[in-house]
This record gives sequence, C-alpha cells and structure tokens, in this order.
Amino acid sequence: MKIVESVRDAMQGVKEFIPTRSKIEYINLLLKIGFDVIDFSSFVSKRQIPQLKDVAEVLEGLDISKTNTKLLALVGSQRGAERACAFEKIDYIAYPFSISETFLKYNLNSDFDKSIKTIEYNQDLSIKTGKELTLYFAMAFGNPYGDEWSSEIVFKWLDFFRQMGIKQISFSDPAAVANKETISQLFAIFKDEYSDSGIELGIHIHSEPDNWYEKVDAAYKNGCRRFDTVINGFGGCPMSKKKLVGNLKTGDLLSYLDEGKKVYNKLDMNAYKLALEKANEIFKS
Repeated sequence: MKIVESVRDAMQGVKEFIPTRSKIEYINLLLKIGFDVIDFSSFVSKRQIPQLKDVAEVLEGLDISKTNTKLLALVGSQRGAERACAFEKIDYIAYPFSISETFLKYNLNSDFDKSIKTIEYNQDLSIKTGKELTLYFAMAFGNPYGDEWSSEIVFKWLDFFRQMGIKQISFSDPAAVANKETISQLFAIFKDEYSDSGIELGIHIHSEPDNWYEKVDAAYKNGCRRFDTVINGFGGCPMSKKKLVGNLKTGDLLSYLDEGKKVYNKLDMNAYKLALEKANEIFKS
C-alpha cells in the first residue's frame, strides 16, 4: 500500500501566490509524516502555472535528511525534465500524458506524437540520471470533450509505454468523470491480465464529498494499492476547462483503510495533525 501526497495538485489552482517560505514549511511537515511519495511541485511554464514558479527555491529548502519519503516533480516537457533531473533530491519525475488528445492540447499544448517523443526523451534522461519516470494517464476513465474512450484504448497505451520500459503508471481523472463502474472495469482488467507486467498502477481521483468512498472502494477491491491524496482535499486541474473538483482527502483514504481493517500504519499521526493545521492556514477556498 502506497500513498502519494500531492501538494502540487493542491497548490496549482490557487490564484493568490503562496509565499515560498510557507510552501517549504508545509512540505517539510509532510516529510515527517511517513508518506511513500510527495508530489511536491512541477517544472512547467511560469506563465501556465505561476503558483509553482518557485520550484527550485522550494526544493532547496526541503530537508530530506531524516525521511524515507521520496520526492516527485511533475514535468511537462523535455526542458522541464532536464531541470528536474539536475536535482539530486528528486527521485521521480512524472509526465501528464492523456488518453484524450483534446486535454493534451489544453494541458500541455501537445498531441499524441509530440508527447510520445517527450516521454521517450524523459525516460532515457531518467535512466541516465538515476530517476524513475511516472506516467499519469489523464482522462483514463473517460473525458468531457467527446474524444473516443474505451478500456481497449487505455490498455493499448499501457502496452505501448510498457514496451518503453515504464514501470509506474497512475490512472488520473482530472475532470472528475470517473465512476465506480469504470474504475472497477479498468483495475479488474489490470489485475486479471497485467499482474505479471511489472507495472505499479495507481489512481489519482477527483471527487465530490458524496462519492469518494465508492471510487476508492472500487479501486481497492480490484487491486489498487497506490493512491494519490491531498490532506484537506483541496485543489484540482485548472487546465481541464472544467470546474475544479477537489482531490481525494488523505483522511478519507485513511478512514477507509481503518474501517476495513486494512493495515496501513506507516504514518506519524501527530505529524499529520500538525500538517493538517498548516494546510488549513495555507489553503482557503
């Protein structure tokens, strides 16, 4: 069982600039909790996501000397990957591929061909610099743009990138179109047909307060053991051209695991409470 705490996704949609010092203080609190990975920021265009323009300064202030938590940075281009891979503190770089080509245009001003070339480059660079590339499959559960979607299309892309040697993939739902049926369908296929593939498959869901449980339940019962969360559920994807829908709350996932007696006791809950207090100071809707 792995939890990826996605502070980057929480921050990217906030219009008022969060002081760099506050970001550093908050992420350093997160590093004390015991999460497996922290998706801490991104190396993307300052014009596109101005909130994260201080990524290098934030990274410089992070103390990783007493934690086993790994750091992940999102990149949207070859140049972004080059910048991220220059930092020793970063363990993973992630690229937001999309099953929907329309969303690739909105999010990265890209298309399938250009993204494939970028991913090939980023994969080679990751290997050379001792990092690992994670792929987000945005719009994995469908899309609101009318682009063709099916489970066959999703797994065609998974097979394609598996042949490239990519071992970490996360099915992502930035426009909050997923439901328990599509989540169950995709993870059941993966469990039945790809259990020996060597791929670690995760989920990054956006949900309303009344339907997070059924989505988590569908993923977990069909074998998902890697979840992206945000402590207070804040955030969303400002590039989707749709209403921002919050992230899966870390506390909701923990309550789900506790309710079903599914053991996940890696976290320091006192450190978690301190981080939650800080999060409530920083993120105000």
